[in-house]
Order: sequence, then structure tokens, then C-alpha cells
Amino acid sequence: MPQEHWLVERFQEHRGHLRRVAYRMLGSGQEADDAVQEAWLRVSQADAGQVGNLGGWLTTVVARVCLDILRSRGARREAPLDAGPSVGPERAVDTERDLLLADSIGPALLVVLETLGPAERVAFVLHDMFDVSFDEIAEIVGRSPEAARQLASRARRRIRGGPPVSGDLDRQRKVVDAFLAASRGGNFEALLAVLDPDVRLRADPLAVQTAAANHWSELTPEMQGARAVAGLLQGRARGLKPALVDGRPGGAWMMGGQLRGAWAFTLAGDKVAGIELIMEPERLARTEVELDPGEE
Repeated sequence: MPQEHWLVERFQEHRGHLRRVAYRMLGSGQEADDAVQEAWLRVSQADAGQVGNLGGWLTTVVARVCLDILRSRGARREAPLDAGPSVGPERAVDTERDLLLADSIGPALLVVLETLGPAERVAFVLHDMFDVSFDEIAEIVGRSPEAARQLASRARRRIRGGPPVSGDLDRQRKVVDAFLAASRGGNFEALLAVLDPDVRLRADPLAVQTAAANHWSELTPEMQGARAVAGLLQGRARGLKPALVDGRPGGAWMMGGQLRGAWAFTLAGDKVAGIELIMEPERLARTEVELDPGEE
């Protein structure tokens, strides 16, 4: 069987699953169909012959498309919630099936999902509804596995009515503020006090390259351990502005009014367990950064 025919048949076998993934992420049958169609365009141009787990790969492709759609909606536009797609001449739509799908998800859950950020929503839907691993989710949202786990956890708390988001943010902000103050002041002992003993620091390639150009050659792509990280980051947060990074307290580096870098934090209780230094333009574009009021 020719490769293109084989791929068409395999894609059709998975289409129902892919549409369920897209619907739960987007809350719109119309957009779910659009996402599946866009996924097919991407898949048809790729070499799928060597893919071991075709179903998992197709899910990843659809998830990336949905993440792009969620981000393109804009922070203030309400996304459509519907029971199924409008019928177009090029779509074979089972309206009754769409209605059953919407009922199975529940209108209340769809409404709550709309309050989540794009990365949160993708992480929650993939992990909690489709049992996708955090390692795989991390690749889709452009984060570390630890950060992907935090995204899903934060989404889960909102959906299940856990601790108030504002209170949780206040607690996180106090921890991050203590870290930033210690770093700006070059206070090694204060940094140790706020870092988890097994804290892991990651820096993307541009962050490492920029650090080396600015006489900070000690920065490497990955480092672990409180003493090593504390020694590395003494005095290094002086140029950061307080910000929400993917909905969590963090820091933003601005130059000429433009975002040039971000520090994202993963917390474990009242300790900093993970730090990501982000400067690559593509990663920054996938990162939601909101300066604290008065910092613009």
C-alpha cells in the first residue's frame, strides 16, 4: 500500500479520538474540526513511516494545533462554547454524536476550562482526560516536565474548587519575592533558605550564550542542588521586573520596552524547586508574561 494511502487510513482510524481531544481543549465543535483538519495538513507533510506510536504522535500534533488556537484567541476574547460544529460542505458531521460528546463533558466543566490559560488547559486535558505523560506534555507546551505538572495541578485546583487562586498566588509571590530579594542582594544564606535542596535550574541555549557574552560563563544548560544554584544566582536578579510567568510569580527582563527574557519558577511548598531561564524567541512567544502593575 502506498505511504499516502496508509497514512490516510490510519488518520481516519484516529479521527474520532483526535476530535475528542480537540473539543475538550477548545470547547467548540467548529474549532475542533478546524484543528483536526490543520493537524492532517501537518501530518501529511511529515514522514510518519518511522513513528512508533502513531496514535500518540497524532495526539501531540493536534494538541500543538489547539495550543496555537487557544493562544490566538487573545486574553480578552470569549471563546465559543457550542454543542457541535456547524455543518459545512466539506465536513461529514454526526450532530447527534457531537451533542452526546458535549453532554458527557458537561457545560459547567467547559465554562471552568475557559478560565484557564492555554498551557494550563492543554496540560490538564492531556494528562487528566487522556493520560498523556508530563514528559510528552512538556514537549508540547515548551516547558520542563516539572512545570507541566504544575500547570496541570493549578488547573485541577481551579476545576475541583481547591485553595483560592488568589491566596495561592499570594503565597507563591512571597516565596519568589524572597528569592529575588536574596539574589539581588547577593545574600547566599538567604538564597539557600528559600531553595529546595534538590532545586534544578535550566537555561535555554540563548540564555547560556547571552550569559557567556556578559562574563557569566558559569551558567550552563542545567544545574542541580541548592548550594550550586545559590552560588550561581547571587546578584543575578537585579535587572528582573516582577511578573506573572504562565500565571505564576516570576521575573521578566525588559529592554527598550520589549520582553527579552523570563525567569519561571516551580515551587514545592514554600521552597523554589525549579527555575527556568528563558530567552529563545520561540519559547518566549509560547510563554505568557504579565508584568506586575506599575512595572510596564
